[in-house]
Amino acid sequence: MSHSKNEEVETKEMDFKSMSSSRRYVHSARYLHKVGVPPKQNLFQEFKATVRETFLADDPLRPFKDQPRSRKFVLATQAIFPILEWGRSYSWGKFRGDLIAGLTIASLCIPQDIGYAKLAYLDPQYGLYSSFVPPLIYAFMGSSRDIAIGPVAVVSLLLGTMLSDELDPVQNKPEYLRLAFTATFFAGVTQATLGFLRLGFLIEFLSHAAIVGFMGGAAVTIALQQLKGLLGIKNFTKDTDIISVMKSVWSNVEHGWNWQTIVIGVSFLSFLLFAKYIGKRNKKFFWVPAIAPLISVVLSTFFVFITHAEKQGVVIVKHIEKGINPSSVNQIYFTGEYLVKGMRIGVIAGMIALTEAAAIGRTFAAMKDYQIDGNKEMVALGTMNIVGSMTSCYIATGSFSRSAVNFMAGCETAVSNIVMSCVVFLTLEFITPLFKYTPNAILAAIIISAVAGLLDFEAAILIWKIDKFDFLACMGAFLGTVFSSVEIGLLIAVIISFAKILLQVTRPRTAILGKLPGTTVYRNIQQYPEATKVPGILIIRVDSAIYFSNSSYVRERILRWLMDEEEQVKAECQSTIQFLIIEMSPVTDIDTSGIHALEELHGSLQKKNIQLILANPGPVVIEKLHASNFANLIGDDKIFLTVADAVSSCSPKPVQEQV
Repeated sequence: MSHSKNEEVETKEMDFKSMSSSRRYVHSARYLHKVGVPPKQNLFQEFKATVRETFLADDPLRPFKDQPRSRKFVLATQAIFPILEWGRSYSWGKFRGDLIAGLTIASLCIPQDIGYAKLAYLDPQYGLYSSFVPPLIYAFMGSSRDIAIGPVAVVSLLLGTMLSDELDPVQNKPEYLRLAFTATFFAGVTQATLGFLRLGFLIEFLSHAAIVGFMGGAAVTIALQQLKGLLGIKNFTKDTDIISVMKSVWSNVEHGWNWQTIVIGVSFLSFLLFAKYIGKRNKKFFWVPAIAPLISVVLSTFFVFITHAEKQGVVIVKHIEKGINPSSVNQIYFTGEYLVKGMRIGVIAGMIALTEAAAIGRTFAAMKDYQIDGNKEMVALGTMNIVGSMTSCYIATGSFSRSAVNFMAGCETAVSNIVMSCVVFLTLEFITPLFKYTPNAILAAIIISAVAGLLDFEAAILIWKIDKFDFLACMGAFLGTVFSSVEIGLLIAVIISFAKILLQVTRPRTAILGKLPGTTVYRNIQQYPEATKVPGILIIRVDSAIYFSNSSYVRERILRWLMDEEEQVKAECQSTIQFLIIEMSPVTDIDTSGIHALEELHGSLQKKNIQLILANPGPVVIEKLHASNFANLIGDDKIFLTVADAVSSCSPKPVQEQV
């Protein structure tokens, strides 16, 4: 009797458990969420949303919302001239920091500007001109507090190389100068247009790795070009590749080198590099490498003056035009054959200058935790170069070395640029005659020490560790610049950057998913070896939007995964594949070619008696699947919110047991 009662109790418990499990399964199935289809938008609303997200992602008009007309005018003026906004809270304490920073970067920029002008095959005063007017314009229109404006080595070299390919800077000096102003004008127009139309994302197509390689190659090229001044060689090649330069150097070793020049150049180069070493070792001595170039110029000029070393073959600067920038409006080519050439050179040089300035601005803004508006920066840089082209300046942009000094010197606002500009003004008005005896060797030494910082070995090593394809782009740009020319190096950088984009778009990653033990989570079996495949089901994730450029590859890759899985299942005598689940969470968009590829995949699977199931398509994708009638083709009941829901519909028994 007791035994019978126990059996009855056990039977009731088993029935209760069975009913409880069944209820839970029915409850799970009953409340299985379906993929929602977003409400339809009319064509105008959809277009408006797309344009807004593409060009106005940062919502620049938000401050103007619900504001009176007078306030909107004030906000608009402040948007164009940020100095009107932060200038209201400017104080004596801030000016003290800006004054010290401005004087410090002025001591660095004056000798650099004279040297950089030579890189562009221009007279020294044009380098100084470019550190007078453009920084003033930027101070009123720029949003970065730390960037220091002026000529930079890479852009000067690029401009000089491209201009000299069109005109000889010695034999056609007036035309060459006019072409330089024309290129500067169109560089400014390009920059301002990109900012005004909010197309700043275009400069992002040049990858960080390509920029690191290009900058490093340009640094080596610039340093090699300075061997002419450092060694006192008179007959030097005009080619910039390393082979031509080294041939020119060694062919002049017997009679072309000047030992007095070498002594001056090497001595002060050692001094400059030692000063940089001190500044790096102890940040408190940041001012040492900043003031070292000016000290070198003063000492070397005085030495040449008292010894008359110019009579022993030491080449000196000689004459630098005195006075501030003359107008050059009537020298810009607006018609004729040089118009297109100036436009082409200006667009290329302007984009490189913009890329460098954007990187510098973002770097220092992140250090001080404030935001800069990239599009406003482009408008400011473009405006200053347009005005600069009309006031005898060539392309100016943000200088990393000067900006770093500006930052470490304690600058508070863009007023440091105004201070620097004032010092350059005083130099042009009163001090330029004193540079008459400055040896070219010291300018070469200053440029070599300045560009040494562009060789970023740590960044190259990090790129190698992270992404081998990025490292290929880096080395391609570097070797192209060093062994061919700056233009070829830049072209290689752009080509490899675009090649990477195309490769990622046309060959998206796919992965087989498995179930993590004790969970309903499905992950890549290569990343999680403990994840197990579900018998009779193949789960594949596509990690990209499906477009015309990759739709055929995605279809073929899925079928190849299926073929490999079927062979493995057959070899291990397991259950045949009956369901193919595509995890579509990463698929952000799909076009008609992509839907056509899914239709073809569905047809191929039907011939194999395999059911196609989709998991978690996004709002854009599900809307297009319904619009194309593909959802009806496979059935709405074959589209699930999660992979776990899809698996449970294919194999309810295992799911029931897990619950």
